[in-house]
Amino acid sequence: MKIRKLLLDDIDACVKLLIATYNPPPWNNRWTEESGNKYLAEFMSNHNFIGFVLEEDNEIVGAMFAHRKVWWTNDEIYIDELFIKPDRQSHGCGKILMDQAELLSKELGLGGVTLLTNKHHPAKKFYEKRGYVVAEHVVFMYKELQ
Repeated sequence: MKIRKLLLDDIDACVKLLIATYNPPPWNNRWTEESGNKYLAEFMSNHNFIGFVLEEDNEIVGAMFAHRKVWWTNDEIYIDELFIKPDRQSHGCGKILMDQAELLSKELGLGGVTLLTNKHHPAKKFYEKRGYVVAEHVVFMYKELQ
């Protein structure tokens, strides 16, 4: 496996991977190529964008979309999206991407790595095994409007 910086030319492959990862159970999202492209392109348009892809046999099997987030104590890497090809999950691909984010955070002298995930899906356990903890001092709030 090879990890490298995510390039603009990778967007189509990443959209297909996003759909393959999140549309089936347990996520059951309804990404289309159009909505997925807009979603991922928005992350890439951030001037603090940080992205990596993981390749196996010249195929992208994992991607991380993140950015350097300014914070009052010390900047951090905020992971916006991380997804792995379903048949490559539980094979160390996510660990490789997370290790890269953590390494970059240390190299840049940042405060750490932060992210959001759904507490009802398997990703939460993946992050907990990597040493991430639930931040009790914050709450994610949402209001759906019709």
